[in-house]
Amino acid sequence: MRIKETALSACLVGAVLAGTAACTSDGDAPPVKAAAVPTAAAGTSCKGGTYAWFNVDKRDVLTGVAEREKVSKKGARLTHRLALLHTPRTAVTFEKGSPAGDARAALRSLAVLVGDATADEHGMDPEFSNVRRSAPDINNGSTSIDGVGTVVHYAWVEQVTADFRYTCGSGKPVAGRATGWVIDGSGILECSVPLKDAKEEEPAVAAARLSCAPDAPATKV
Repeated sequence: MRIKETALSACLVGAVLAGTAACTSDGDAPPVKAAAVPTAAAGTSCKGGTYAWFNVDKRDVLTGVAEREKVSKKGARLTHRLALLHTPRTAVTFEKGSPAGDARAALRSLAVLVGDATADEHGMDPEFSNVRRSAPDINNGSTSIDGVGTVVHYAWVEQVTADFRYTCGSGKPVAGRATGWVIDGSGILECSVPLKDAKEEEPAVAAARLSCAPDAPATKV
């Protein structure tokens, strides 16, 4: 089935039957020197310290899903809106009692770690480190498909959460946690078609189980 999507807000459109890959890492990551990218210290007077990251969790998360929709004509536009299931956020929290930290600096460091530190076309920081970043509008735009069947439209984000320890000068190390998302996208699955090579934790599988009939092939992994 060929799928056509238009005017979506997603940075990446995953119009696929098999869903998207997920990755989880429970190991420690090597320290990231704050000087590698412009940063400020967790305390207002200390700059150029080091972020050590651990408990790094990077995975695709289902953010919205529509009820299944029967399409009987090629080129039909989907009409069912996606129900919001999860709102991604960009945030940094510091341990209680520590000096006020620099959330943007922490996110820049995490962006380096996960490979999303490329500046945009205007030389600005990547959206990953934007502490005022808005959640994706999962119902922005329209979607049509070149095929027939019973389909489910869904949306997802690649979310990152990690703990850190910031060390700078002779000051006491500061611990915290950062969360954000790398990309967002959407996909369409056909309930009667198995999700080839899909894994249990993938958004497409969750979407199929929420919206397809219980015995539909797309719900089986």
